[in-house]
Amino acid sequence: MRTEQPKMIYLKDYQAPDYLIDETHLTFELFEDHTLVHAQLIMRRNPERQGEQAGALPPLMLDGQQLELLSLSLDDRALAPGDYRLDDSHLTLQPQQARFTLDSTVRIHPESNTALEGLYKSGTMFCTQCEAEGFRKITYYLDRPDVMSVFTTTVSAERQRYPVLLSNGNPRATGSEEGGRHWATWEDPFKKPAYLFALVAGDLWCVEDVFTTMSRRDVTLRIYVEPENIDKVQHAMDSLKKSMRWDEEVYGREYDLDIFMIVAVNDFNMGAMENKGLNIFNSSAVLAKAETATDAAHQRVEAIVAHEYFHNWSGNRVTCRDWFQLSLKEGFTVFRDAEFSADMNSRTVKRVEDVAYLRTHQFAEDAGPMAHPVRPDAFIEISNFYTLTVYEKGSEVVRMIHTLLGAEGFRKGSDLYFQRHDGQAVTCDDFAKAMEDANGVDLTQFKRWYSQGGTPRLAVEERFDPQARRYSLTFRQSCPATPGQPHKEPFVIPVELGLLDAAGRELPLRLEGEDSAQGGNRVIRVTEAEQTFTFLDIAEKPLPSLLRGFSAPVKLSFPYSRDQLMFLMQHDSDGFNRWDAGQQLAVQVLQELIAAHRRGEALVLDPRLVEALGTLLADDSLDQAMVAEMLSLPSEAYLAEISEVADVDAIHAAREFARRSLAEALYQPLLARYRANRAESQRVAYAAEAGQIARRSLQNIALSYLMLSGKTEILEACLDQYQHCDNMTERLTALAVLVNSSFEDEKAKALGAFAEHFKDNPLVMDQWFSVQAGNPLPGGLERVQALMGHPAFTLKNPNKVRALIGAFANQNLVNFHRADGAGYRFLADQVIVLNALNPQIASRQLTPLTRWRKYDEARQGLMRGELERILASGALSSDVYEVVSKSLA
Repeated sequence: MRTEQPKMIYLKDYQAPDYLIDETHLTFELFEDHTLVHAQLIMRRNPERQGEQAGALPPLMLDGQQLELLSLSLDDRALAPGDYRLDDSHLTLQPQQARFTLDSTVRIHPESNTALEGLYKSGTMFCTQCEAEGFRKITYYLDRPDVMSVFTTTVSAERQRYPVLLSNGNPRATGSEEGGRHWATWEDPFKKPAYLFALVAGDLWCVEDVFTTMSRRDVTLRIYVEPENIDKVQHAMDSLKKSMRWDEEVYGREYDLDIFMIVAVNDFNMGAMENKGLNIFNSSAVLAKAETATDAAHQRVEAIVAHEYFHNWSGNRVTCRDWFQLSLKEGFTVFRDAEFSADMNSRTVKRVEDVAYLRTHQFAEDAGPMAHPVRPDAFIEISNFYTLTVYEKGSEVVRMIHTLLGAEGFRKGSDLYFQRHDGQAVTCDDFAKAMEDANGVDLTQFKRWYSQGGTPRLAVEERFDPQARRYSLTFRQSCPATPGQPHKEPFVIPVELGLLDAAGRELPLRLEGEDSAQGGNRVIRVTEAEQTFTFLDIAEKPLPSLLRGFSAPVKLSFPYSRDQLMFLMQHDSDGFNRWDAGQQLAVQVLQELIAAHRRGEALVLDPRLVEALGTLLADDSLDQAMVAEMLSLPSEAYLAEISEVADVDAIHAAREFARRSLAEALYQPLLARYRANRAESQRVAYAAEAGQIARRSLQNIALSYLMLSGKTEILEACLDQYQHCDNMTERLTALAVLVNSSFEDEKAKALGAFAEHFKDNPLVMDQWFSVQAGNPLPGGLERVQALMGHPAFTLKNPNKVRALIGAFANQNLVNFHRADGAGYRFLADQVIVLNALNPQIASRQLTPLTRWRKYDEARQGLMRGELERILASGALSSDVYEVVSKSLA
């Protein structure tokens, strides 16, 4: 932990390293109470720096934390303590020549490493997490992404405890040692930075398969898990093979090693890690079968397996020069995995899910104290910048390039990018330059998306001249101030649009200055603070369908009436905009109810919302997954995000009133849909495929509405679904709606039975925790506090923390934000404890408190007070210090 104020690191201060590491040879001796790490580094002066620093060689400063140095030699000459300098973070020494070999031995303690960075124990298994700066907790090294080396790794351990010994690359040799130990050597022929290093040792079983690449090479595929989970990995294996084929077909990227491995571990700070050839996954991102994982979990496994595999090129073969460029690999790869998921499932539903998440959470991040550009200018702790802005907004930036260039142009650009920079550590500018050069375009102004933070706002006005048959749209863009950036220059905003006539048909579009119409759907580029586009030959006033497919991550405002929104819901050819029109209609209705509740008036639901959703339920031709999405009202978190001052009590009351009113008005069509879909679910065996997922999603949202009626027939249907289903999707939904109901006896029985049945399955118990943490009924905090004493809960496991504490603070707004501030005190208490155990997880739990400015004056004071208490609590990690200090600034 740090007691002094941590140092800010700036992008403008980047300098290439003084030295490079050509070869890295590592030997690990794993024991129960310590580990010895022997490192031999073949190093040389960086030729890029020789011209800058002529004369004597500069000192070599290696990164290292929590290491006990046992020996050190330079070119076979043992160094005495007077030959080098050690502090808490670095080992500094003076090379005597431009090329040299450095040997070291250190002792580390993975068995007591609760931060889960570097080498640590997850249960009985050794594993690593080195991104972003975990490798410096393994050995002294140039732990930065622009130092790329060829790694050879030997792992030695007790054979009986650790029969499986893994590292990056291809297996090269194995052997036995005295005392019941054995060893294995792995060689990775491709240069990589230290953050992509991986090691695993444990008693593991594996599922093995083979993938034949487009050049007819056979690649061995292995997924390693603890023995009790061997029956839960086939879906991940199928997803991996789909990913490999898709990357070949869409991007022309072929896998390059002889073997590709995934290992599932229970204790992991993130979702997964793309270490070259040896991906280490949070078990929640690998393990899935019908009885224990929901449809959403199956889709998450498919997406994360794809994401980490796609990193083999967009992140590993071509990596980022420095951590400010993190979105170079993450934004690009999130876009790639989103496109893969869209191709594997429903493209429209995938887009709806991604945009709903972006608007609710990333837009809130853009409006908060931790707001930063996709490429940040500065940071204190890099772990705090694995953010929605870098990942999700970064993906939207890549998507906009794809929209502007078209699929063919984007492929040309990505081909050039991989060809030009294979084996290099590069920047976001290098990515943009490849896109420019491959397509003959200028992206200079577009790159403001990388350098300017905040969510742009796009206000649109219309003007129609029936005599001249001219229809004009005027766009005005602006972007609020964000920390360190009070003024923003205009962005390039691609707006995909269409114009609908009175019958809902798309009009042909001809812009002023064009000779002929170019179809009914097109992309225009808004590049100025104010810009007007005029369409010719428009005989009647049209209704614009704007920002189709959410073509840019902006807040769009256009004065749609509720009747116009209903029209778009029924007629728009763009599936995303049909959903979005429904969301806008629901927001208008809900905001009206929120205002009425605050004035103490009786609540009355606009019948147009009932009519619109009733029409959806009656149309059997619609995609059931889309109907389910459109039946889902905007979340309380989203309603809070778009509020000037978030009144959580009024938001909760208004939304619950709307749900109950809809349940009552649409009871019969909801019941008909539920019964039909439930009957079909009982007729067929579970499969995690798009058609079944769509059917279950509509079935389950119908049940959640119907349960609000409190009718005995619905309770019986809910209990029947809970007790007589073959999959976790139906069982968990039935449990959740029961938990959120007033049927106390049935609720208690179901919770007890669920916990007893799944007590030996940690991931399922995480879902059990989350269902209760999200229950909005009174007493939520007390329920969560009681659950912290449950035998299945521990603060040392990140999944447990997210499932209980994170779910409560981020999803159960009405209980977390209760007026006495007890929810805030609870979260602050947990952050203080977690700060000492796992700083990364501690800082990520802080997010709800950082948004204190969003609430009323009384709650602001309570939330700010808890942040101040955390700041004064003692020695804070740099992770927590950065978030708290910026939140209070």
